[in-house]
Amino acid sequence: MTDHQVYGRIDGHIVMIGFGSIGKGTLPLIQRHFDYDTDKFSVIDPDPNSAAFLADAGITYHQVALTPENYREVLRARFPDGKGFCVNLSVDTSSLDLMKFCRELGVLYIDTVVEPWAGFYFDTTDNAARTNYALRQAVRDEKAANPGGTTAVSCCGANPGMVSWFVKEGLMTLVRDLGRDDPIPQDRGGWGKLMQSLGVKGVHIAERDTQARDKPRPRDVFVNTWSVEGFIAEGFQPAELGWGTHETWMPDNAHGHEAGCQAAIWMERPGAITRVHTWCPTPGPQFGFLVTHNESISIADYFTVGDPAAPEFRPTCHYAYHPCDDAVLSLHEMFGSGVQQQVHEIMDVDEIVEGIDELGVLLYGHEKNALWFGSRLSNDETKALAPYQNATGLQVTSAVLAGMVWALENPEAGIVETDEMDHVRCLEVQTPYLGPVEAHYTDWTPLQDRWEHFPENLDHSDPWQFRNVLAT
Repeated sequence: MTDHQVYGRIDGHIVMIGFGSIGKGTLPLIQRHFDYDTDKFSVIDPDPNSAAFLADAGITYHQVALTPENYREVLRARFPDGKGFCVNLSVDTSSLDLMKFCRELGVLYIDTVVEPWAGFYFDTTDNAARTNYALRQAVRDEKAANPGGTTAVSCCGANPGMVSWFVKEGLMTLVRDLGRDDPIPQDRGGWGKLMQSLGVKGVHIAERDTQARDKPRPRDVFVNTWSVEGFIAEGFQPAELGWGTHETWMPDNAHGHEAGCQAAIWMERPGAITRVHTWCPTPGPQFGFLVTHNESISIADYFTVGDPAAPEFRPTCHYAYHPCDDAVLSLHEMFGSGVQQQVHEIMDVDEIVEGIDELGVLLYGHEKNALWFGSRLSNDETKALAPYQNATGLQVTSAVLAGMVWALENPEAGIVETDEMDHVRCLEVQTPYLGPVEAHYTDWTPLQDRWEHFPENLDHSDPWQFRNVLAT
C-alpha cells in the first residue's frame, strides 16, 4: 500500500492511552489516514521503554499510570481546548470512567474492550461481578441514562469489533447464496428478523492462529501474538456466552442474569480451560477455548427479536479461540502450576516465520449448514501492509482505524457498540488491511467430532445444541 486515503481532519488533541503492541501498531495508521496537528499528538503510558521510540516519532510522551484518583486531572490537561480524540488502548484503566469524562469534555473516544481498573479481575470472589456481561451492562446503563452527545465507540478491535461487522456481511452473503433478495436492514429489529428468517441458530467467533517462530518457547514464559496481560485477564474470567432460544439444555455450572439484557449465561469455570468444538477453514474441525468476550453478549443481544426476558428469537454466540501453539502451551503451564509466568513475550513481526491469523464468524444451523466468513491474514502480508505489528495486531489496529473514521463522520452518536455501526462503511475502511476476506461453507457439525468408543450424552435431534458444542 503506497497511497493512503486521508479520511478527515481531527481538530484538537489526539491522546493515545497505552502504547503496547496495539498502540504501536495503531500509530502509523493514524498518521497515514488523518490530518491533524502533529504537535497535538501525545501518548500516556506508565512504561518507560517507549520513550525513545516516541521521541523519534516526534510524539509527546507522558509516563504516568492513570488511576481512579488522577485520570480526570491528567486527561483534562491533555485536552485543554475540550476537543480532539481519545484512543484508549490500555489495560487496567476503567473504560467507562474514561469514556464518561471524555464525553463531558466533548472529546471523541474509542476503545477495544470494556476494561476495569487494575485488580478488578483478581480482587473479588464474586464471579458474576467479574463477567463481561456485568462490565458491558454498566456501559449500556450509562448509554440509557445519557443518550446522544459526543460519540464514544465501545469495544472496537478485531473481536469485539470487526467480527460484528463480519456477522452482518456473512448474513448478506447467505442471503445472496440462498437466492434471496432481502435488502440490507436499516435497524436492529430488521437485522434480528433477517437472522431469524435465515434460520441461523448461532455464531461462533471461530479463530485459529498458526503464527510461529523458530525459537522454542522457554519454560516459565508466556508467549502470545498479542497482549499477554489482556489474554490472562480474560482467560481467568468465567466462561460466558450469548444464550440462544434454540437451546434445550444448560450446563449444571451455568447461571443466567436477572437484570439487564438477559442475553447471556456464565459458567463457574475459567474460559481459558473450557473447550468447545468449532471449525475454521485451515484446520477444519478443532478445539477452541470458550474465552469470554464482549461480542459474545453484544451480538446475542443485538439480534434478539421480541421481549428480552422471553424472546421470540435469539442466537447463541461465543468465542471459540485456538491461539498460537506457544500460547496454548503457556496456558497449560500456567493453569497446571497455578502460577502466572512473570516473563511475557509477544511474537515480533520479524521473528515469525510462518502462519496466519484466521479470524471469522461461523454462522450455523441454517439451510446451508454453516458459513465461516472472515479474514485470513498472514504475517508476510502484514509486513507489506503496515509496520510494527503481526497479523493479529493488524486485525485489531485496522478496526480501531475504521471505528475512528466512523466516529469522526458521526460525532454526535453517543455511546455505540460496533453492532450498532454501519458495517459497510467500517469494512470499506478496514478491508484493505485484512488480507483475504473469504466465505467458506462446510457440512461439519459438532456431532462429527466424536470418538465412538467413548459415547457421550449428546443431542442427536439437533447437532447445533450447545450440549454438543461443549467438550466434555
